[in-house]
Order: sequence, then structure tokens, then C-alpha cells
Amino acid sequence: MLLACDVGNTNIVFALMDGREVRTRWRIATDARRTADEYAVWLMQLFALEGLSFDAVDMVIVSTVVPRARHNLAVLGEKYFGKAPVFAGEGPEGWGIGIDVEEPKSLGADRAVNAIAAHQDHPEDLIVIDFGTATTLDVVDFNGAYKGGIIAPGINLSLDALVNAAAKLPRIAIEAPTETTSLIGRNTEAQMHIGVFWGYIALIEGLVARLQAEIGRPAKVIATGGLALLFDKHTDIFDAVDVDLTLKGLAILAERASKPSR
Repeated sequence: MLLACDVGNTNIVFALMDGREVRTRWRIATDARRTADEYAVWLMQLFALEGLSFDAVDMVIVSTVVPRARHNLAVLGEKYFGKAPVFAGEGPEGWGIGIDVEEPKSLGADRAVNAIAAHQDHPEDLIVIDFGTATTLDVVDFNGAYKGGIIAPGINLSLDALVNAAAKLPRIAIEAPTETTSLIGRNTEAQMHIGVFWGYIALIEGLVARLQAEIGRPAKVIATGGLALLFDKHTDIFDAVDVDLTLKGLAILAERASKPSR
């Protein structure tokens, strides 16, 4: 089995994969100071709950947007799994897709991995939206080349900024407003729900419309990230939602890396 590690700014997802299928996944808060030994103790208990040992892992692959987390994950792979991790985008295989932007090296690993997986399932012009700490909208052409995109504050980040800057505003959950027929909030919390939730959907719909117009050809919209399923219930802008897109991309890269070089 493959142990895929998707390191985001807020959380790290560890997933055990059979081929491109996710068998199970676990999530832990991202902390660059966390040592390989701490990861191992945590993972050992989770493996045991699945009736597995570390010996079940044939390969480890890591995608990270947190450079400081890299060393301890490399030690984790080598010390506890006996496998030097493959780091996404590195080695002779690289990304295996065109990166058509001004500074290719600055592209976040998660965005490249998403592009790979999305093109594999949808070989056409794409807009890939990932709802994470930041919300990213990435344009992938019909050849699978990454063409660039947009970075916007994630909805939780936006809410945190609002609450922290306005002393009297309460903290609210990220959820659809209970009142769905009116945009006129009758109390403070209702007004915040409307502004944050519907405002964010309007942001996404507006940006997608502008991207579609600039691309000039029909582009399928693929959504991923934890909040994609919530937003999908309240907009018809997504053509497909795949919460495992990043993990599938890592599995594709692992397959390529495991093939003997010619």
C-alpha cells in the first residue's frame, strides 16, 4: 500500500491507498516542529485500529506547502517505514505536466498535484477549485498543462479576520444560513452568516465566470477540499466534486515514480 501525505498550511492528511483508491485517512494539525517520533507514535495507534502494521506500506509520497515540515517527514519514512519518501514534483519524473507560468518553482505542490489528477479524469479545459486555508482556482488546459490561476483567502481565514477585527462580532460556524429565502438578516449572527456564506459563493461564481470568459472555451469546473461538498449544495457552478483529488494525484505520481526508468 501507499502512504500518501498531503501537508497543508492547516492540516496534514495521511492516507493509506490501494492504487488510486483511498482505504483510510487521518488528519492532524500541521506543526512544523512535530518530530518523526511523534508522527510515528500517532500513526502506529491508527494503523493498529485498522489491523495493520507499518510493514503494509510499500511506498511513501509527500506533497507539502510547508517547507519546515519536510525534514521530519523524511525521517519518518526512512526510520519507521524503511522507505525514503518521494517528494511530489522532485526527481527525474518532475510533475510530468507543463507548468506554463512565470515562476514554475513557486507553484504550490498541492495545486500541481490537483492539476495532474483532474486532467487524468477530465482531459479537457478545466478550472480546479480547492477550498483550503486559501481558496485557489487553477486553470488547466486540454493538454494537461497548468496555465496559472487565482489565490483568494479561504472562508475560515476571512471569518477569522472579520471576528478578530470587530470586537462585538461573535464567532459563527461555517454553514449555510438557516433562512434561505431572504438576504436581509434580522440579527447580527444571521447577517454574518449571509455575508460570509453567500458572499463567498458569489466570490467563487464571479471568479469562475470571469475565468470562463477569458479562457474562451467551455471549461469544466472541478471542486475539492473539505468545504466543496457544503458549497455544492447551494450553487450549480461545479461540474464535479472530488474531495480526494489531491490524494489521487499523489497516487498517480507514485505510480510514475515506481516504474523502472528506461
